[in-house]
Amino acid sequence: MKKIIITLLLAGFILTDISPAFCIGNTNTSGPKKVSISKTHKMRKKSDQFKYDYVNYDWWTNFNDEILTGYINDAIKNNYSLKMATIAVDEYYQVIKINFGSELPMAGIGFSPALAKMPGKTNADWSFAVPALVNYEADIFLKNHDKTKMAKKDYEKALQDERSAYISIASAVGTTYLNIVKLDKMIELQEKIVSDRKIIYDLMLLRNKEGLTSTSDTVKANKSFIGGQTTLTEYKKQRDVLLNQLCVLIGISPEKSSEIQRISFDNLNFIGTIPTEISSEIIAQRPDYITAEKMIEKAGIDVRVAKKEFLPTINITGLALFFNNEFGSLFNTKGSLAALAGAVNLPLFTGGKRIANLRLKKDAYERLLNNYYQTNLTAIQEINNALITIEHDNKKYQDNKLQSELERKDFALSNLKYEQGIISKLDLTQLRENVLSTDKLVADQKINCLIDYIGLYKAVGSQL
Repeated sequence: MKKIIITLLLAGFILTDISPAFCIGNTNTSGPKKVSISKTHKMRKKSDQFKYDYVNYDWWTNFNDEILTGYINDAIKNNYSLKMATIAVDEYYQVIKINFGSELPMAGIGFSPALAKMPGKTNADWSFAVPALVNYEADIFLKNHDKTKMAKKDYEKALQDERSAYISIASAVGTTYLNIVKLDKMIELQEKIVSDRKIIYDLMLLRNKEGLTSTSDTVKANKSFIGGQTTLTEYKKQRDVLLNQLCVLIGISPEKSSEIQRISFDNLNFIGTIPTEISSEIIAQRPDYITAEKMIEKAGIDVRVAKKEFLPTINITGLALFFNNEFGSLFNTKGSLAALAGAVNLPLFTGGKRIANLRLKKDAYERLLNNYYQTNLTAIQEINNALITIEHDNKKYQDNKLQSELERKDFALSNLKYEQGIISKLDLTQLRENVLSTDKLVADQKINCLIDYIGLYKAVGSQL
């Protein structure tokens, strides 16, 4: 009876699910409460809130556009690149569990019935055997434990890769959407320009017939009209391409591009505050910075594992075998066998593989350390570039608005001259294009400024 109980306990041990528990986040004991990777991963399965935290969803409400925030939400839920990034995190989590399994004893149990007929006998006899085997690599040097730690660093890197993907896709959605809004306005203004150029060409054609305008000037007017149509066609092509791109970003078929809604350019209003300087602490929160940090930590562990390859491997094996010709009497001491053995293995000569492997891991550590320094410099450069771009583009935007106001005043004066009969309709129509052209500059620069804000948002890892 005791052996039956022991066997059942052994089988229960084999079926037991043992989950790894590692601490992530702040390692300071006075800081926030530590949360195991296992618990964190389970929380990810229950809620998608971490995805909205990745993209700093509240920041996008500064555009005061529910359509845009709706598309950001659609991308979070439906974008296939983001789904792959999330699945990759789960893959690395399973790698942690696989590596943790190497730290535990490996146990197995079997059942082997046999029917045999011996020479000189008329009847066949049954025999039954139940072998149970336990093997454990004694991890007294913590080599296997270090490999599990390495898997954890890969998991933490995957989290940052996932976060980076969400920030990039959200930025792409915002940039594409704003460019579509800009092109809507550019097309609207260009249609007016084309209409005016058609009027100019028709008037000059009439004047040419009356001998008041040269044929050369009439041809130039026609060329200007055709050129305006070409520009209009180019704007429409660019908008169609961006509409298809936005469809893919939010996870729908480009065939539905005609259903894409957007705000009117004139109603677009950013209500957020853009900082003029960024704290250096923000750099340490960028996904690529954290990734570089985690890879250095992993490389350090990798070097430690390479050193431990010079140490011996200790294995402990236990065997229990129950054998009997009668199933009912299988678990008794008469037909049982038990054994316990240990082995120590130390490779003496491997052709220099272990030495080369150690040097390789050290070189990898140095390379990743330099990558860490480079990532730090690149992060500073990108943030500074974003701030400088915002400053200069805002200055251009204000200058373009002033120029547009002056053109409108000038056109108002010209309109008075037209009403007084001082200038012709042809002259007035030609002057109106100056107003439309400056309006195009204002529209283009306004969207450029908004896209600059998204550039800063991306440069600081969404931490605005």
